[in-house]
Amino acid sequence: MARNYWLFKSEPGTWSWDDQVKRADKGEGWDGVRNYQASNNMKAMKIGDWGFFYHSVNEKQIVGIVDVIEEYHPDPTDAKGRFGMVTVRAIRPFEKPVTLADIKAEPALEDLSLIKQSRLSVMPIPKESWGLICKMGQTKAD
Repeated sequence: MARNYWLFKSEPGTWSWDDQVKRADKGEGWDGVRNYQASNNMKAMKIGDWGFFYHSVNEKQIVGIVDVIEEYHPDPTDAKGRFGMVTVRAIRPFEKPVTLADIKAEPALEDLSLIKQSRLSVMPIPKESWGLICKMGQTKAD
């Protein structure tokens, strides 16, 4: 199965990797996204796509891998009904978290949205970059 790869940013004080892991196979809806580009990225997601779980704010590091278990559907936190969400489930933690500084130091990753559009909360990750970042994190890529 051909899958696409993504990155989901979360403030660990609001929703952390540990919170995601506790949801087990039920997963959790990735709600609260109010940026149209990030929302469009979620609309493009399919069940079975994988994503990096990125702790933003002070940590700025990839800490795990999630998979999409429910495609784009209404976000109950959006009273106006403009935005939706996907549901994701934790797959595995990174053996070694990969920091934003690590990513910026790797020339092969200079075009990542994480660097170019640092405020975007949900973004695509090219397959080649996915493999490299997993290697940097000493974590199995598939």
